[in-house]
Amino acid sequence: MKKIITIATLFFSFVSFAQIKVIETVPVEKLGKVNNNYIQKIGDEYTVYYTSIQNDDDSSSLRKFAFKNVNNDYTNLYNIIVNGFTASPLYDIKLELPNNYIWLHYTGNVVPDKATVQFMVSSKERDAATNNVSEPLVKDQINKLFQK
Repeated sequence: MKKIITIATLFFSFVSFAQIKVIETVPVEKLGKVNNNYIQKIGDEYTVYYTSIQNDDDSSSLRKFAFKNVNNDYTNLYNIIVNGFTASPLYDIKLELPNNYIWLHYTGNVVPDKATVQFMVSSKERDAATNNVSEPLVKDQINKLFQK
């Protein structure tokens, strides 16, 4: 009987003082990809990764901005970008995200349907005077990036 009680006590002590816990995770979903640019979804948060064309001292040129999909913001961002291609004349659009300001800079081209857009991203932090500019993307690349 003593052996059973001792074994039971040891078993419960191992169970109650375990160091490993299982934590529930949210799956990471990679959406569209164009060159090194892609969109990643984690839960209800979307992160847009883009290649900065500016030469920084930093070795990595991959930058990002993120937002939550409140009030269907993912689709709204896509619609804003795509509608900017058909504006006449082309003009820049300024967007405010929780941590960043984003300018959608449109450039027309002599060839029809070859207008481009670039993300010009700056941080809202006062200390950060960083401005990053993405590579130019045409409408078909935006459709692929947003999986539309």
